[in-house]
Amino acid sequence: MHTRFAKTTRVCLILLLAAASTTMVAAQQAATSRTGQQVYEASCIACHGPDGKGGVNLELEKIIALPDFSDCSFANREPDSDWLAVAHDGGPARGFSPLMAPWGGTFSLDELRLAVSHVRTFCTDDTWPRGELNLPLALVTGKAFPEDEAVVKVTSQDGDVVTRFVYERRFGTLNQWEVGIPINSVDGGTNGRSTGIGDLALGYKRVLAHSLSRGNILSVSAEAKLPSGNEDKGLGAGTAVFEPFVTFGQMLPRDSFVQLQGGFEIPFESGHANEGFWRVAYGRTFEQGRFGRSWTPMFELLAARPFVSGAGVEWDVVPQMQVTLNRRQHIRVNAGARIPVNSRDHRSTSVIAYLLWDWFDGGFLDGW
Repeated sequence: MHTRFAKTTRVCLILLLAAASTTMVAAQQAATSRTGQQVYEASCIACHGPDGKGGVNLELEKIIALPDFSDCSFANREPDSDWLAVAHDGGPARGFSPLMAPWGGTFSLDELRLAVSHVRTFCTDDTWPRGELNLPLALVTGKAFPEDEAVVKVTSQDGDVVTRFVYERRFGTLNQWEVGIPINSVDGGTNGRSTGIGDLALGYKRVLAHSLSRGNILSVSAEAKLPSGNEDKGLGAGTAVFEPFVTFGQMLPRDSFVQLQGGFEIPFESGHANEGFWRVAYGRTFEQGRFGRSWTPMFELLAARPFVSGAGVEWDVVPQMQVTLNRRQHIRVNAGARIPVNSRDHRSTSVIAYLLWDWFDGGFLDGW
């Protein structure tokens, strides 16, 4: 009798577990069957409106200006990961207002991804490159993405220090202009140290093609360096230089990427050799916890060849590490060393570091 009761009990437990499992699976399927629009309407529409333009919660908008998700100049700049962080953990996850509530306790990460995908439909102009294509900036190899950034880069080599201030501004959907101002401090030996403005640089960038589905972006750029530095004191090259180049960025699996750049350096005056250069930067971004600080180790391989008889290719490697400093992740630092592989008899290692501020995302003191 006891044996029969035990068998009956085991059968009942198995049936109950099976029923519970079926109920859980059905609930999960019901949850995941919701569309991004349905998730948006259940959580976001009360503040952001049916079209992402706001205007439905006027009392809230007296306190804080809500973003317009239909404005492509704003919406397409940031990657989905930033929007997902705010949707899941609330505004403070990226240094924004706590009035943006966290929805991670109500919806799963997959459901919030669907909601973010729905928000993306409010921008109907696909000529704007998506923020996922704004790959991390290497120390030497440039980016193909048009930026709104300010960068201070310091290079130290053999006692000489160059501090370069770069301001970059995007205009239109695919264009960017920039200005670079170097402050050089040069060890002149017996003549003492000279410090002053070096050769100013003016640049322009235009995106030729981009595809989020393929994960790549291609741009063409041109930079003109003006002979504003004093050549006699070693602060400038003594001639204007024109640099045309192309840049290609490719997203790779597991948050890795590669960027390639190639071009020419063409001095305006005779006696200065033309030069060709090509660069490759590979890196991978690691997130510290969920939606936390980003660490991006990178490695660059650089090559340059003067167009003079008998000249060979000069090779350099540049190991480096970039890290975000604040929660909004629009303030970043990167540091590394440019190490010659060959021709070491007349070339030495230089130490390079930069501080980057993506000023479109807010003030320098915002988002900490």
